[in-house]
Amino acid sequence: MPGKKKLKIAVLLSGGVDSSVALRLLHHAGHSCTAFYLKIWFQEDYENFWAACPWDEDLKYAEAVCDQIGVPLEVVHLTEEYWSNVVSYIIEEYRCGRTPNPDVLCNTRIKFGAFMNAISSMEFDYVASGHYARVVHSSSEQDSDASVLELSNDTVKDQTYFLSHLSQDQLKRLLFPLGRISKDEVRRLATNFDLPNKERKDSQGICFLGKIKFSDFVARHIGELEGVLLEAESGDFLGKHRGFWFYTIGQRQGLRLPGGPWYVVEKDIQNNVILFQETIILWIKEGANSALDPSNGLVGHLPTILISSIARSTVEILVRHGPSFYPCTLTMEPVDDGKKDVGLVQLFEDDQGLAAGQFAAFYRDKNCLGSGIILESWEDQGFPVCARALEIARLEDKSKLGKPVKIMVQPEPKGNIQLHKEAAMAKITPSEPVIETPRPASQGIFSSCFPVNWLKELRNKWLRTF
Repeated sequence: MPGKKKLKIAVLLSGGVDSSVALRLLHHAGHSCTAFYLKIWFQEDYENFWAACPWDEDLKYAEAVCDQIGVPLEVVHLTEEYWSNVVSYIIEEYRCGRTPNPDVLCNTRIKFGAFMNAISSMEFDYVASGHYARVVHSSSEQDSDASVLELSNDTVKDQTYFLSHLSQDQLKRLLFPLGRISKDEVRRLATNFDLPNKERKDSQGICFLGKIKFSDFVARHIGELEGVLLEAESGDFLGKHRGFWFYTIGQRQGLRLPGGPWYVVEKDIQNNVILFQETIILWIKEGANSALDPSNGLVGHLPTILISSIARSTVEILVRHGPSFYPCTLTMEPVDDGKKDVGLVQLFEDDQGLAAGQFAAFYRDKNCLGSGIILESWEDQGFPVCARALEIARLEDKSKLGKPVKIMVQPEPKGNIQLHKEAAMAKITPSEPVIETPRPASQGIFSSCFPVNWLKELRNKWLRTF
């Protein structure tokens, strides 16, 4: 907490336990608090998805928490701002085959963007929320001194990834009271404070959807377009899908394929084809380069001294929310005749899939240095897709594929799982070499599409390149 003087603080209150405990801690410390509930209902005609509006329930809890201690609560309507700055961007990104992160955008553009602008005339010293993160402010009063975003003490709940795109101007105005305590301690404090929502479960899913299924949201705004599912290693036709925009690289949940587990490893956007693979295949990303667009994040939001420091040494990277930090190097390269910079990232560990459109956040020790948006991966460093799968993907009339292969899961005597595939006869002429006889189960995981030592060859290729 900056200094020991009494501060005037705007507290974002969602109706959940975390933000409620953050408010109580600040109030208990003697600060003058005003709570704000952000209403971002973006389309009224979604009301028919539920009997009772979840935002009404959130607001009732927020009001009850404030009434306990006599803190004023104001409702700020940011529907239009949310639609134009977050939802519209998300829809367009999915339509282009990328995977945006709405939570990062919500923090940058709405909670600590549009909201801060809305209360700019109210002369608050700080804005606080219930995020699990820390902001260390300089003890001096000089504007040139940077505020530092640090990991919270609770490494499981840490939310610095979602805050990594904030600018210095935003960070300097923020307080996160929960940054030094764990989720378990927050629950204990909620009980000690006897909060009205002390037993309430944590919210899940994308912030603006409420109880709407994400697939319903995407279908409504982008539509559906039938495509095929192929196995990347063999080219086997596994089934059909409703559109490439329903899938993201590395996705495992909701694929509805037996056996497995299966992962989305590539998306052919031009041909509307999704390529899958089982986890038995090692997906090498070690030593691979990825391109990063830092124009609205890393370069624009960090002091020059930190950018230079990153470019000269190894840092750690988060490519999605979670505990998996990877060591990497980051170098800045000019593009478009020097008009802008693109960050080139080299990972030193494996990853199950880098999704274009997601954010990559950089860390040194406990400090979050900033983030940028992952661009398309280099073509020769994505998941190795066999020639047969590529040829089938380009096939204009995919009705000739016939019926999908049947994946049968049968237990072996020792309890292991063996996958068998039975393919129906494909309705295609012999002169078209696209459809091959599916491999027998006894051939193991490698089909004729790859040499047996393709993993070793691929690794050696990357080692020679980088």
